[in-house]
Amino acid sequence: MTDLSTTVQLARELINIDSVTPDDKGCQELMIKRLEAIGFTIERLHFGDVDNFWAKRGHMEPLFAFAGHTDVVPSGPEKQWHTPPFETTIRDGILYGRGAADMKGSLAAMVTACERFIKNNPDHKGSIGFLITSDEEGPATDGTIKVIDYLKENNEFIDMCLVGEPSCTHKLGDTIKNGRRGSLGARLVIHGIQGHVAYPHLAKNPIHHIAPAISELTTIEWDQGNDFFPPTSFQISNINSGTGATNVIPGEVEVIFNFRFSTELSQEKITARVESLLDQYDFDYDIEWVLSGHPFLTSKGKLVDAAQKSITEITGLNTELSTAGGTSDGRFIAPTGSQVIELGPLNATIHKVNECVATKDLDDLSLIYEKILEQLL
Repeated sequence: MTDLSTTVQLARELINIDSVTPDDKGCQELMIKRLEAIGFTIERLHFGDVDNFWAKRGHMEPLFAFAGHTDVVPSGPEKQWHTPPFETTIRDGILYGRGAADMKGSLAAMVTACERFIKNNPDHKGSIGFLITSDEEGPATDGTIKVIDYLKENNEFIDMCLVGEPSCTHKLGDTIKNGRRGSLGARLVIHGIQGHVAYPHLAKNPIHHIAPAISELTTIEWDQGNDFFPPTSFQISNINSGTGATNVIPGEVEVIFNFRFSTELSQEKITARVESLLDQYDFDYDIEWVLSGHPFLTSKGKLVDAAQKSITEITGLNTELSTAGGTSDGRFIAPTGSQVIELGPLNATIHKVNECVATKDLDDLSLIYEKILEQLL
């Protein structure tokens, strides 16, 4: 397949490596080799079991950075795939393989966009950075967040950042993520007294005690959202209790839940309201909160404008700004003051069997990235 573009060829090389999180297995070295060849200085940053790197070309402001991850989620049962998930196949212009859309295709497009841009603009203004991790699909504790801390310690601040997460819905370029909701999870344990179901007066059923509180939590209107964010959502993902026997009242119940919240709320407001509600009920409980990320928003400005203009020039589409979806590593970059957007291929097949991306979309995405560089630098 020598007639394939350099973007598709690099995407295939990356996808053929089974870099299931947090194992990079050489993906980053493939990128580093290409970036070194066009004048990038590389800092390999290893934290815990995670490989990361920071690459930079230039010393002037502004600093525009591409951000992304080389790790992928497990393939699931390989027999359910049309072809092996880590042996790329192209059928009718569609490239199949784990990570094709999330997000090795974007990584390839970033590299080839820079290769063309630097060839045509060897003395470009500003600086270009790459922040690449292998810990986005996992706990995300030794990846981007650690690299950002490292950059802060070295007085390095990203002015504008493009995260290559798959952002589009129906056509390449139809959606840019210019923000994300915050994610706040909790593990709530209600303590009761175990006993025989025939003698309920000698026991205290924690499931019965938590039921009214759960009902109230699910009916609260936390906020109404705003022009950029939908209303905050509360979802229970797990309830665990009991021994499995039908004649034993459980001694405790564990409830796992999550808030996806807008800029109308804060972590402190949510936790205070939940705990105030729980305190009104007659049960003993413990609660552990885990904040995965604060909400962030990049309003219209240089980065958003450059992305929208580039998309229109390459695809003819007027792109939509959105804050929907889950979290991304943008949540670690935005608090530094950086403008952050997410722009990548279609998200229809991410984390699914037979994950795929159109080869033309990868080529067009590389052109869009190149146009963004031209406008900003």
